[in-house]
Amino acid sequence: MSKKNIAILTIILAILIDQISKIYIKTTFQLGEEVVVFSDWFKIHFTENNGMAWGFEFGGKAGKLFLTLFRVVAVSGIGYWLWQTIQRKTHTAVIIAIALILAGAVGNIIDSVFYGVIFDSSYHNVATLFSDKPYGELFHGKVVDMLYFPMYQGENFTFFNAIFNGADAWISIGVALLFLFNKEAFPKEEK
Repeated sequence: MSKKNIAILTIILAILIDQISKIYIKTTFQLGEEVVVFSDWFKIHFTENNGMAWGFEFGGKAGKLFLTLFRVVAVSGIGYWLWQTIQRKTHTAVIIAIALILAGAVGNIIDSVFYGVIFDSSYHNVATLFSDKPYGELFHGKVVDMLYFPMYQGENFTFFNAIFNGADAWISIGVALLFLFNKEAFPKEEK
């Protein structure tokens, strides 16, 4: 299989897994609902945020629009980086890494751009896909998060209390691969 096809397949599969899991959670769980998967260290916990890491917000609606548009521009840059990497016939792991980062960014952009106009609210009820009464507007959707790994919970402390989604996981895996294959990803130019 060509490196280009590997990249395309990686992107398509990663986006599909991300979006199917988010739509399933959003149309099956109420906001805040939780299911224990393995003991107490892996849970599915449905939450939403405005799109920044750990739910940070800035600038209200204008800040949300800026963040979404910034992501669209960033995805264009990542796409160009992926194209260049394929052209240079770089190691397949590097191509997969960049494809995962691109897919993760696109997955969260889909939420931010479209979820506000295709879903109704998840507060106190399960959301409806393609609702007559959407909760938001275009470019102002909330990102769905559900993967929760509280590995240690003490009285006043929880180790790894972040709740994230498939898109976030793809980005993290992609970055980890880039670290592992950094010599192939960022070759030093010969003088």
